[in-house]
Amino acid sequence: MSSDHISVSIKSSVKNALRKVGRRPEAKRISRLMGLNARPANLNIGVSGIPVPGTVAVYFGDGADKIYQVTQWLPVLEELHQKQEVLLVFRTLSAFKAAEKFTKLPKIYIRRFSDLMDLYDDNELKLVIYTNNSRSNFQSLDHPRLVHVHVNHGESDKLSMVSNKAKAYDKVFVAGPAAIKRHEAMLIDFDRSKLEVTGRPQLDIDFALELDPSDKLDVMYAPTWEGENEDNNYTSLDKYGVSIIEALLANPSWRIIYKPHPRIQTSKTPGVAQAHSRIMELLELANESGAEHVISEQGNILAMFESTDALITDISSVGLDYLYLQPSKPLVISDRRTNREILHRDAPVAQACHVIDTNSIANVDELLNDALAHDSHKDQRLEMRKFYFGELSRGDSTKRFQDVVASLIDERTSKLDNFRGWHS
Repeated sequence: MSSDHISVSIKSSVKNALRKVGRRPEAKRISRLMGLNARPANLNIGVSGIPVPGTVAVYFGDGADKIYQVTQWLPVLEELHQKQEVLLVFRTLSAFKAAEKFTKLPKIYIRRFSDLMDLYDDNELKLVIYTNNSRSNFQSLDHPRLVHVHVNHGESDKLSMVSNKAKAYDKVFVAGPAAIKRHEAMLIDFDRSKLEVTGRPQLDIDFALELDPSDKLDVMYAPTWEGENEDNNYTSLDKYGVSIIEALLANPSWRIIYKPHPRIQTSKTPGVAQAHSRIMELLELANESGAEHVISEQGNILAMFESTDALITDISSVGLDYLYLQPSKPLVISDRRTNREILHRDAPVAQACHVIDTNSIANVDELLNDALAHDSHKDQRLEMRKFYFGELSRGDSTKRFQDVVASLIDERTSKLDNFRGWHS
């Protein structure tokens, strides 16, 4: 028997043994050392010299767990695609595959930094849009020819909405006056001219309704997730969530629509996961007894607002989107830190809402009855809508967004006559 045959036979035996051991770390290390799980030879194939159509790139460097940060922009980007060719650029295979379910926009997966630079240098892309503050954005920002535009994936008063990374982009698109004040208050030596007011074009889209109307008062509870750290934790779920649902269940004239943030479903934070599980249990038990409450973990929340009569939520984009689309309907905001002074400073919308906190949760049934039945903050909300979104009407944001993108492309193109590309 040849030595090569013996070697293959030994590897085959080891493989079978490792399969029995399973996917334990020690098994993986042995497999790597023996070359049994080597990467396919074509994994690093690049895109150099391959023409890729597109004028606007939408860069996304994170995995499928954050794909919602792109998906909420897809209807806007699909409309933009009719005027400026849009190319979705992914740096992880999981996000690339996840996007297939949501859009037919052209998309490409680029793993290596050098291939990303080749993509930008060898094609006619003019502008790059970023929907989050991923650290990988800085690899894309390394290319000097394109206009780099940060749009974020929502408009909210969360701390994460303003990052010092904003200084790195050519332009930062914001919704209105409140976002401008937010940047001015939080960033030192920030160039105010980077900010471009484009409204919230996502809110111009006419979505097919996802909720059937009912003969009850439809109240949505839409908690946010717990954030990457405590400073960015605004969820009410672990502190007040179960109490809110129990109070709503106590009134048979209300139908509950439970719409948690997409990342709550996979949360490993004990209090959040337990509260989510308990709320699901309470609603399912009520429905087994004849109620018609709705649990929507995957639905499009913007397509549900019109069918609701009131919203209970946290400091997040959800409350401000509701304020824009449904300003005449009651809005209740939570404050997990129970500090009204700081809440009003950092989230001005709370000045125009009933607030659920540690002090009010004991009487949350009375608070909700007053908010939903009497709605004493209606006039304040209409004024607050102007603070966040200016005088924009529905449809204005999309036009402004498209016009600013076109203007930035034209302006940058006029400056490229003497630009020397990386491959020149």
